[in-house]
Amino acid sequence: MDDGDFKQAESSPVEIPKNERQWAMGCHLAALVGCLAPYFAANFLAPMIVWLLKREDGPFIDEQGKEALNFQLSILLYVVVCGLLFLVVIGAFLIFPLLVFGFVCPIIGAVKASEGKRFRYPACIRFIK
Repeated sequence: MDDGDFKQAESSPVEIPKNERQWAMGCHLAALVGCLAPYFAANFLAPMIVWLLKREDGPFIDEQGKEALNFQLSILLYVVVCGLLFLVVIGAFLIFPLLVFGFVCPIIGAVKASEGKRFRYPACIRFIK
């Protein structure tokens, strides 16, 4: 095997097991529990529980679980800032797009995770590394 063949083999994508992809997808979708549950912190508690229970079952689950949890914590911070900005009226214009963004991104993340692709949320603060 010459050098060109070796480089080709290194760059080929690694197949992520179906079980890992499903749990990673679950980490992203668990955030949507916050839309259904009346509890304030459900949107980040649900992904945190899934991640804590399954993070040692595979590196893909661990990575995507951290990503989902970091995004939900970031959204929570942004909602608090929007709440403060309600005092100067601008928060009223920012809260709806923020909530739509917080609803759509986990769905995109779940689709990517189900395909075995790593997903990085935009505008996400990495609290957990």
